[in-house]
Amino acid sequence: MLLDLGYAALPRLLEHVPAERVDAVWISHGHPDHCADLSPLLRARTLRDEPAPALAVFALPGALDAVLALDGPGGLSDAYVLHDVVPGEPFEVGPFRVDTLLLPHHVPNAGVRLSAGGTALAYTGDTGPSPGVVELARDADLLVAEATYVDAVPDRHARYLTSARQAGVQAARAGAERLMLTHLWPDTDREAARGAARDAFDGQISVAEIGQVVDLSR
Repeated sequence: MLLDLGYAALPRLLEHVPAERVDAVWISHGHPDHCADLSPLLRARTLRDEPAPALAVFALPGALDAVLALDGPGGLSDAYVLHDVVPGEPFEVGPFRVDTLLLPHHVPNAGVRLSAGGTALAYTGDTGPSPGVVELARDADLLVAEATYVDAVPDRHARYLTSARQAGVQAARAGAERLMLTHLWPDTDREAARGAARDAFDGQISVAEIGQVVDLSR
């Protein structure tokens, strides 16, 4: 189960698993830094001697219109089955229960909680501070939270993006066990972000890194 697939994500993915081994993809919203590499993933699965089965893709209605149109009408239409997500209506994918909520962003964005075997992971996509984040992350083993800024979010983005400090507050309110900060600007001081989150959250805090593996087994 793959969550979001932004720029240059596919080569990193293929270091861990072949394209045909992906069973399903969740896309939080239609900004290209979250979905651009869906197109090359579909190509990698389809343009081969033995095409992989159609890939289950879950997204908000209309979120993937642009990226799925890159190959022209019908170009990759046999490569995927698109499932429109209705936020608030849980569903199942393989072993996972999937809970979703609409979270505030510049475009429609859905946060997600995956639960299986007594373990839960919550992922915000991109969002401003919201009670919905706390709801999705309640007692989660890991909250993967957008933290574009370290402290203050500029007024023009305050409703739609989150700081590391705010992510720490929400993780604490949710009672999450671990917090992973993601979506930082490339030049953001990662230790400063971790420290800002630490002011509110006393659980384990990490900053997402390329190739990072987190074991959530109990």
